[in-house]
Amino acid sequence: MVRIKETHTDRVTLQMRRRFTPGPDCAGEPLVRFAAVTKRFAGVPAVDRLSLDIHQGEFFALLGPSGCGKTTLLRILAGFEAPDEGRVLLAGEDLAAVPPHRRPVNMMFQSYALFPHLTVAGNIAFGLRQDHLPKQEIAARVEEMIALVKLEGLGPRKPDQLSGGQRQRVALARSLAKRPKVLLLDEPMTALDKKLREETQFELMDLQARLGTAFVIVTHDQGEAMTVAHRIAVMDRGEIVQVATPAEIYEQPKSRWVAAFIGDVNLIEGGVVATDAAGAMVEDGGGRRYRVADAGSATVGARVAIALRPEKLRVAPVAAASATAGGENTVRGRVWDIGYLGDVSLYRVRLADGTEMKASLANVTRLVERPIGWDDEVVLSWAPSAAVLLTR
Repeated sequence: MVRIKETHTDRVTLQMRRRFTPGPDCAGEPLVRFAAVTKRFAGVPAVDRLSLDIHQGEFFALLGPSGCGKTTLLRILAGFEAPDEGRVLLAGEDLAAVPPHRRPVNMMFQSYALFPHLTVAGNIAFGLRQDHLPKQEIAARVEEMIALVKLEGLGPRKPDQLSGGQRQRVALARSLAKRPKVLLLDEPMTALDKKLREETQFELMDLQARLGTAFVIVTHDQGEAMTVAHRIAVMDRGEIVQVATPAEIYEQPKSRWVAAFIGDVNLIEGGVVATDAAGAMVEDGGGRRYRVADAGSATVGARVAIALRPEKLRVAPVAAASATAGGENTVRGRVWDIGYLGDVSLYRVRLADGTEMKASLANVTRLVERPIGWDDEVVLSWAPSAAVLLTR
């Protein structure tokens, strides 16, 4: 166990985190507003009539597959691309006539784009020198940024004398040195190994909370977005399909596409056969019936999908589950494959009609003590509250 002594900075960071409340109820006008923004390349919309608000102090993530328009949106805010339609406002000011170098934003690029002939201190100071700040102020700001990203003693080094994680910190310090109102992060952790990437995610969260600067990160890594962001905009083909907190997007996806894109999910297609105070009853093509606690806006006869996250399912050998087998929210199948992931095991269970479902179980016991193995017959079951009813 690692013991960490809590500092005054840690307490301030925690207070900043508690102070910010993400979502539509954020106080005041948004810091950034995209109003019906469209951007086309060769006549094809990369961003299509997109509207979005980002608030002061928010860590916001743009998440989606390659080619969905998230980087284009970031470049429009930075001023590297001009929208064909719509407006972009920052602190109430229309940015249409403001060139990139005059916008109070800064971008940290995926490649870091460090100057190889400059030292760490020289890279951090570059933008400040371009703005003709006094030498004494530049030196003080560089020292402040080096301390902020924990690179003390490395100021005289060149980029080729640094590790990948250190180069990323230099790029981050350079981006923050001009004290932008919004920091734009374009896939900033792609070049880092898995362990360093996870550590850096938490460092970014702490840094953003201490500074109170709005961060906007573009990523295709769902885990990264879920970890760092107050809110996430999930994008597909130039449009936003859902904006919500990470927990809301995972637990309450608004469509089949979002449910399938964010993490693992089981989707059961069927039709609503009854609704009442207890929720909705859905029947699949094989005549099996499932109860969902929240019927939402679904009506009898509607075609819907039930979304079930693998960790919400219970897995039991047929003999141990005989009392519940055949009831509501239960299916019977055979273990087709097992993925051992260390902390959890992922079971792929094949039903009699060929449908596959996934269930994950925490590995709280030793491997040799587990009662379920390959080709075993099992019963999957779940609570009505574990299922989400999707009409789109």
